[in-house]
Formats: sequence, C-alpha cells, structure tokens
Amino acid sequence: MSKQLTLEQCMAFLNWQWDSSRRIKVASGLHSRAAITISRQTGAGGHAIAVRLAECLQALAPKDAPPWTVFDRNLIEQVLKDHHLPARLAGHLPEDAASQLEDILDDLLGLRPDSWTLVQETAETILRLAMLGHVILIGRAAAVVAARLPHVLHVRLVAPFEERVDRVRIDRKVSRKEAEELVRREDRGRARYWKRYYGADIEDPLLYHLILNTGKLSCETSVQTILQALHARPGATRA
Repeated sequence: MSKQLTLEQCMAFLNWQWDSSRRIKVASGLHSRAAITISRQTGAGGHAIAVRLAECLQALAPKDAPPWTVFDRNLIEQVLKDHHLPARLAGHLPEDAASQLEDILDDLLGLRPDSWTLVQETAETILRLAMLGHVILIGRAAAVVAARLPHVLHVRLVAPFEERVDRVRIDRKVSRKEAEELVRREDRGRARYWKRYYGADIEDPLLYHLILNTGKLSCETSVQTILQALHARPGATRA
C-alpha cells in the first residue's frame, strides 16, 4: 500500500513532533501547564471521572486560566478539524485496528486515508492539545503519544469485569449478554490499537503514574487521588 507506514516511521513522526513541541514549550513557557491522559478499561468509569476531574481543576484554577477540557468522543471531531478531513471519516477513527484488507481496498478506491495515516494525524492532535495544557485526554494511546512531555500525568483506570459489565449494561441500556460482549470487544480493540500502532502493551504499569481500581474507589475518591498525584509530581506548578 502506497501510504503504509512502518512502526519505525510512525515513531519517527512522534519524535519529530516531540522536538517541535519542546521548542514551542521552551519558548512560550507552556511547561508550567498541566495535562492528564486517561487510559481505561471499558466500564471503568473513565468519562465520568474525567468530567468531574475537569470541574475540580477548573474550580482550583486562577480566573484568567484557560478552561479545563475533556477530550474523549470530541477528540475525533478535533482531529477531523485539524487535518481538514470530512466528517464521514469519524466512523473510521475508533480505538481499534482496521483490517489490512480494509486499508488496502479503501486506499485503492480513494475512500479514505489508510488507518496509519489517521492514527498519525490523531497523534499530532493529541500532542498539540497536550502541549497547550488544561486538557484531559481519554484513550487513543495518549499515554504513549505524550509520554515524553513532563507536564502530563498518565492515569489508568481498571475495575473487576462483573462490575464493568453492570455499568455498561446500565449506561448503554443493553442486555447483560450484550454488555459482556461490548466489554470484551472494546478491551480487545484498545489493546490491538496500542500494539499495532505503537508496539505497546496497554496493561504495562510502567506507562502510568497512577493506576486506580474504580471497583474499590468511588468517582470522587478517584478524582481526589488524581488531583493529589497531579500536584505532587516533580516540578508541578499550580494548574
């Protein structure tokens, strides 16, 4: 495939972005701003925790500070906007790997950029947002993409399978069997996304500053723990 990128090329792109971002950061003083990435198991409460976390951070921020913003589903919209892509591509940006056959056919027919190109453009948007600070980035391997930015805190949310199934069943109004299938499918998809595009293991604890079991911790306790970690990290400044 003409546009196929190797893993080495993808990582070279990220390193180039890092060098560019570092120059911008040093010049503008953006290193004083914080950002957070959240990796989560399906049903671990990632979106609810991120929203509550943003509310708490905004309440603690100076009045003239930019608003804390959660990027989850709306990250796709930002990627499409940044790279002038048609809205119809939103369906091709899930946290999963398109098959190589789909990539080849779509590339030959000109239906869309191949998945490696879309992931590259997603990574570029994640880095740009992380550099600006005051963002909470959920999913899409943001912990790997922004791993070299010292002002970014990386969090992983986990919970027992049965509890996650119950949450998905209630939140999405599906049967228990459907919820179980959704949890397994989405967890596998996220793991494949990390492995295929970044050669990383989403379950690797060394990629995160903090791993929280939301089956043991309430939403509010999880938020307060993340806040403490954010302000206790080396070189942290008031958000």
